[in-house]
Amino acid sequence: MSRSYRKTKIQGNTVAKSEKEDKQKANRKFRRVVKEKVNQLENELPDRREVSNVWNFAKDGKRYISSINVKYMRK
Repeated sequence: MSRSYRKTKIQGNTVAKSEKEDKQKANRKFRRVVKEKVNQLENELPDRREVSNVWNFAKDGKRYISSINVKYMRK
């Protein structure tokens, strides 16, 4: 595996490795809000995007890597 390369030329826009912690916080917040609404016997449940803002996560999306920056294709 020492010479393995990525198959797709897509990379995150910032230096954050992943958004795992942000997704965990968002899902915990979502589950808490849904649990409150179910206990109040409300019929309308929110969507996950309504509870958390994905623009506040660590990475700001993804982009394609040009063929010039091949060194970023290493795993």
